[in-house]
Amino acid sequence: MNETVKKQLPDKQERHKLFGTVEPGPKTKPIEKEQMKDLQNTRKDFLFELDAVGISNVKHPVMINSSLTPETQTTIGTFYFASSISQDSKGTNMSRFTEQLQTYYENGLVLDLKTLKSFVYELRQRLEQKDAEVTVSFPWFFERKAPYSEKAGLNHADAWIKVHYDQDEGYDIRVGVKGKITTLCPCSKEISEYSAHNQRGNIEMEVLLNEDFDEDKLDWKFILLEAAESNASARIHPVLKRPDEKMVTEQAYENPRFVEDMVRLVASDLYEIDEVERFFVKCINEESIHLHDAVASITYDKRDEQSV
Repeated sequence: MNETVKKQLPDKQERHKLFGTVEPGPKTKPIEKEQMKDLQNTRKDFLFELDAVGISNVKHPVMINSSLTPETQTTIGTFYFASSISQDSKGTNMSRFTEQLQTYYENGLVLDLKTLKSFVYELRQRLEQKDAEVTVSFPWFFERKAPYSEKAGLNHADAWIKVHYDQDEGYDIRVGVKGKITTLCPCSKEISEYSAHNQRGNIEMEVLLNEDFDEDKLDWKFILLEAAESNASARIHPVLKRPDEKMVTEQAYENPRFVEDMVRLVASDLYEIDEVERFFVKCINEESIHLHDAVASITYDKRDEQSV
């Protein structure tokens, strides 16, 4: 029987030295925060004011509420924090962004408009700047039942909130949803003997909300999703049995939509919501008989309308 010969390795400290670790050198600079020089707080003429300085791609667990099942859910928020910087300020203190996020997390961070309005107001004060903003995006899950069998599963859409606070102009609050729909080509239906090609549509909507919007009464995520799905050829379902598939396929055939049709129909629904002041709608169809996509978009600001 052969005996295994084990490799003889130097200890861990010697291995580190082998791969470049050296002994610490003499340290002369202070280790107490109060004695350290704060370069970011230097005040002089730095040539330009900056629109935004901050941190991005900060991932953090968050709670969200939904009018659809599951009504309370944990998801992952991806944060962007920033403020403008005056010309006489060298920079910002990056640690203050994540310090405040941790404080809110320890107190139970629920992503709603009220919480984020408070967050940016306090952030501006902490940064000692005239404004602050936070943008957070997150996957939102909702239950969807098949139309005939009522077999349930979870769909998801990408949602986001943007809250900006300026000490002179107040709050700017924008919310958005990006979801999936089914669209069936009207041209294909018109010219074909037997069928019509369909495709998966990608709907993106972002709206500016006025100060009267009450999140306790209206779930903006549901409002935007419904504006997209209710105007589509058909909805997307996680579970479909054969009777369900027949119903969804026939529904799509009965409701053909171009991308131009989609954005105009969604825009009409958003226009009728009093709390929405401005909206952007975009539809991209992943064409099933082309290598290219079809795209259309609308931007409309109700504040530009003239009073009669």
